[in-house]
Amino acid sequence: MGVYESIWRSLGGKGSKVVPGTLTGMAVSLHHIVVDAHDLPALARFWAQVLDWSILSEREREVVIGADEAAPVGICFMPVTEVKTVKNRLHLDLSPGPDDRDAEIERILALGARRVNIGQTGAESWTVLADPEGNEFCVLRPKRTLVD
Repeated sequence: MGVYESIWRSLGGKGSKVVPGTLTGMAVSLHHIVVDAHDLPALARFWAQVLDWSILSEREREVVIGADEAAPVGICFMPVTEVKTVKNRLHLDLSPGPDDRDAEIERILALGARRVNIGQTGAESWTVLADPEGNEFCVLRPKRTLVD
């Protein structure tokens, strides 16, 4: 294989082995979403219950939750000392089953979440909540695809 053919394949040309959703020639993938926390075990338990996941690893300075150890993505809780003061720049969107959005919101509230106002008008198709440490997240209307 010549130099130009090699470059062509590395850029996704005919016969290349490029995997969609990865960088050309590199197999990177999302591993963890990292959440800063004051009480790592408590926040990890909250999110494990919300998502029906398990605590996979619990150390003094890191708690990891996920659907199982082989799941493609997990959430890692890391310690911080500073207090959260502003709205998150990144948040999670949760999609409930087709018929149980309101019940899921009530279940999550019972686990320790609270409703928060970040400027909603009331016409949104989602509900904004915050976890016990104030990290905002949304419960959406049921979704079938990533762009639905």
